[in-house]
Amino acid sequence: MAKVLVVDDEPNIVLSLEFLMQQAGFEVVTAEDGEGALARVAEGVPDLVLLDISLPGISGFDVLEQLRADPAHARLPIIMLTAHGREVEREKGMALGADDYITKPFSTQALVEKVKTLLDEAN
Repeated sequence: MAKVLVVDDEPNIVLSLEFLMQQAGFEVVTAEDGEGALARVAEGVPDLVLLDISLPGISGFDVLEQLRADPAHARLPIIMLTAHGREVEREKGMALGADDYITKPFSTQALVEKVKTLLDEAN
């Protein structure tokens, strides 16, 4: 069973993503901030990360940069989540090495399909 790390500081979004990913057949671990996300990855590398950009403390961009700087996580699939549909954020995320980008509110079906596609490509 693939493990998905959900990182978001909004509890209702974490709960809905956790439920959605579990329904799709994935094991789920969660973190509510950037430090927590890096700690979760250190405890046991997930198969994919759903990473919010706007986090308290270190941002999603910083988490993405730190993960990509580590050769062990260079290929870890990461989907950025943001409430802002700003093109500049999408471009920055992709430039830093994100695999995909979803703007909240998002289609649950589209998100599950993106996750499955990235996991298939990673295997």
